Amino acid sequence: FDWLSLDEARVHCARGAGVWDWAGTETGGREPDVVLACAGDVPTQEVLAAAGLLRDRVPDLAVRVVNVVDMTRLLPREEHPHGMPEAEYDALFTRDKPVIFAYHGYPWLIHRLAYRRAGHPRLHVRGYKESGTTTTPFDMVVRNDLDRYRLVMDVIDRVPGLGARAAAVRQSMADARARHHFWIREHGTDLPEVAAWSWSG
Repeated sequence: FDWLSLDEARVHCARGAGVWDWAGTETGGREPDVVLACAGDVPTQEVLAAAGLLRDRVPDLAVRVVNVVDMTRLLPREEHPHGMPEAEYDALFTRDKPVIFAYHGYPWLIHRLAYRRAGHPRLHVRGYKESGTTTTPFDMVVRNDLDRYRLVMDVIDRVPGLGARAAAVRQSMADARARHHFWIREHGTDLPEVAAWSWSG
């Protein structure tokens, strides 16, 4: 997937981390209710798919999507020359909103990088848990709880007051995971809606 134009990608990579406003649902200067963050190709795809599901199923939720390409940006400036000053980090990830971070490596690394940040108690990281075997690409993501459906469930579980309001949405996400489980065992391929997914925001 090419999420950005060449010029946009150059700016984004030079910045190291940034908001992809085209993927989120923040409007009119409203603070986000939740931040969906990602690093890595597969986690980025799953976060964008999750953002699309939230846009469709919970349209009143303000979602911010943050993509990180330089992990050292998560460190404080005092610890690394690429690190973000506190004010910049807080502006990007917020100080008090839940952050669901999808990462292509071990989750503990993100926690180690961001443990001194004000919002760390609300940081929830999904990443590689050494779960899986020779199976389909999406099943590997599901086995590590890094899939779009799990990310939507994480948002519903962690945004205050959303659980009761979006119980039916959460149930449909759990049902999609169960449907995936049976589908791959019968067909040996990923669900059609996953295999054919493309960004349509």
